[in-house]
Amino acid sequence: MNILVIGGGGREHAISLCLQKSPLIKKLVVAPGNPGIAKFAECINIAIDDIEGQCNLAKKVKSDVVFIGPELPLVLGLKDKLEEYGIKAFGPSKQAAQLEGSKSFARDFCLRHNIPQPKFKCCSNLKEAKKEIKKLNGYCVVKADGLAAGKGVIICENIDDAINASRQILEQKKFGKAGDRILIEERITGIEASLFAVSDGNNVALIGSAQDHKRAFDNNKGPNTGGMGAVSPSPYVTEELTNKIMKNIILPTIEGMKSEKMPYEGILYAGIMLTKDGPKVIEFNCRFGDPETQVLIPLLKTDLVEILQKATTKNLDKIKIELIDKTSITVVIASNGYPDKFEKNQILPQLDQLKKPNDIIIYHSGTGLDKKNRLIATGGRVFSVTSTGKNIEDCRNKVYPCIEAIKWEKGFYRKDIGNL
Repeated sequence: MNILVIGGGGREHAISLCLQKSPLIKKLVVAPGNPGIAKFAECINIAIDDIEGQCNLAKKVKSDVVFIGPELPLVLGLKDKLEEYGIKAFGPSKQAAQLEGSKSFARDFCLRHNIPQPKFKCCSNLKEAKKEIKKLNGYCVVKADGLAAGKGVIICENIDDAINASRQILEQKKFGKAGDRILIEERITGIEASLFAVSDGNNVALIGSAQDHKRAFDNNKGPNTGGMGAVSPSPYVTEELTNKIMKNIILPTIEGMKSEKMPYEGILYAGIMLTKDGPKVIEFNCRFGDPETQVLIPLLKTDLVEILQKATTKNLDKIKIELIDKTSITVVIASNGYPDKFEKNQILPQLDQLKKPNDIIIYHSGTGLDKKNRLIATGGRVFSVTSTGKNIEDCRNKVYPCIEAIKWEKGFYRKDIGNL
């Protein structure tokens, strides 16, 4: 098969590396890719939001399937456009991607289909927001309605915090157009976990679970980020809980989308809070998570190309998705200052000479090359260092010495990933 992967982060590095190992792969192209991916696949510098450019590339490389990694091209309708050209794409349509593209759409959808979630109110101005905030005494979550790269959520302790967060999003446009509307949600408590499934519009198959670490600093301090590390499987998601989440959240979502004439195809990533009243949806994402992909993919026993084949031909019921019986953790190395202002184009340590165990993988999340062909940091999250082992402790004992050996003084990382 000829496969085109859209994206250039750590998630796409993990996906591409896995695809490249399949005996079914004939040609692998990644756009735009990154220097880590370029070591084993052809990378072509086309932006993820250049819909026409990506379609032209798919035609040029005679792609059998296009794997759309990030949320933005999905929300912009890349799958729909590719299908107009008769090219199969792995991911939801523009309509179905609203599950991630609009938090208010997702909340209203859950309401219509009795999917458990926190109470919420959508607000388009500060006056409305203040009214809802006072009802909850300020103990709430303020969310930008649109896409904000995983950073559009502010957890508030009191009325002043919540009003300030609402003002930042609605009036000061902290997240741009994504904050034209906000959601004020009740703050539910429990343990967070993520469940990943794949659907062909009719059938659904579970992939696995992960535990993300969203806050920037140790002990869950600091601002929300796109994710500073992850563990898979989640030690809190038992078989019983998995069955409950599938029955009460995943399956009703797929059935609900189908009943509303927007069948959901691709990866469904459910962010879940395990509350005393049972699992509740925090958010939906319409693609693999980052950095969760970097721990899920190394555990995948089933050929990923086979999964793509079955999912894009509505034959998902004809494959069993299996994982190896191991644990994986990933730790993100980020630029100092992330998720706020950080210095770009810093020269990074060269990784080629780094001595590391065979089961350690360093995924490139935000890297590029300068004019002298030196590796540089182009994003806030720069590397994801992943270890696979018999348990979390085994993984931690391997991954942290490797990170220390990288010796990048202008970067930082959490030292408590896996300390759940």
